[in-house]
Amino acid sequence: MSLRRSKLDITLSVLSSVKDGLDKPTRIMYASNLAWKPTRRILASLVGQGLLREILVSGSGRSRVRYEITEKGLNVLDYFRGAEALLDVENIASSD
Repeated sequence: MSLRRSKLDITLSVLSSVKDGLDKPTRIMYASNLAWKPTRRILASLVGQGLLREILVSGSGRSRVRYEITEKGLNVLDYFRGAEALLDVENIASSD
């Protein structure tokens, strides 16, 4: 039986996807295994918190939005990944 992901896990997944070079909303959505509406909501929240930056790219008559991780976003991602490593979360979850 699989466990539901926490909001923190989902947020870290989105940040990690953008850090790994994915900048288009649909690519981020697929990499994070999310539906479209939650993806848009999370991206807007992360931009509002200063963890991601929106970049408007013009081309062929319409603007497209791309995302880039900020220094603050990198710090948050490193902090929580470090906490996961210290707590050895994988072994705790597999022993249940």
